[in-house]
Amino acid sequence: MKIKALIALGVLPLLILAGCGWFGAKEEKPAPELARNGIEAFKEGNYREAIESFETLKDWYPFSKYAILAELKIADAHYQLAEYEEAVFAYEEFENLHPRNEAIPYVIYQIGRCYYDQIDTIDRDQLTAQKALDTFKRLTKKFPEDAYTLKARPHIIQCHKSLAAHDLYVGRFYFKSGHYKAALHRFRSVLSDYPDVGVHYEALQYIALCERVLQELTVADEQPE
Repeated sequence: MKIKALIALGVLPLLILAGCGWFGAKEEKPAPELARNGIEAFKEGNYREAIESFETLKDWYPFSKYAILAELKIADAHYQLAEYEEAVFAYEEFENLHPRNEAIPYVIYQIGRCYYDQIDTIDRDQLTAQKALDTFKRLTKKFPEDAYTLKARPHIIQCHKSLAAHDLYVGRFYFKSGHYKAALHRFRSVLSDYPDVGVHYEALQYIALCERVLQELTVADEQPE
């Protein structure tokens, strides 16, 4: 039979569609099965596989009741893989999409943990410590009685310790380099910006030293030649 005849009879389009089905069809698993597969993979530590199952669930069933679970578990899987940037993005997207969801205290806590887990040694930049502290403070302000707020308290203390120790470290560096005004500013920030986490006494000692040296330099400058 010629092609034109097939088109006329409407057979060719059907054959083309059937061919697409034969060669391109995928077995669409139901949403509960995808959710179950994702959870099982997550529990077994197969986080990549879990992400794949949950992403598929979101793509195929965006309005399913399981889609919210998928969004959250994708973030959790990225966190477990130490892919903190991806995890923060996923958690923040969840918070923006579902601001009244009961999991929001957990989500904010996890955002804080993503930053907290990246805190570096005191001689390095403390941006992640500051971001972690800001996030945990936001959690405390928004949900003061929540269990995750209680869980965040030791992390808040550790953030303060890291930030205060960093300022003390930088202050000592300035002092040894002869930049006494800059050092004095850093030591004073330890007292003003952070609660006493065990470094206030040392900061006070350096403040006294800086003030004495600066006073001596001022007197020396005023002496006639």
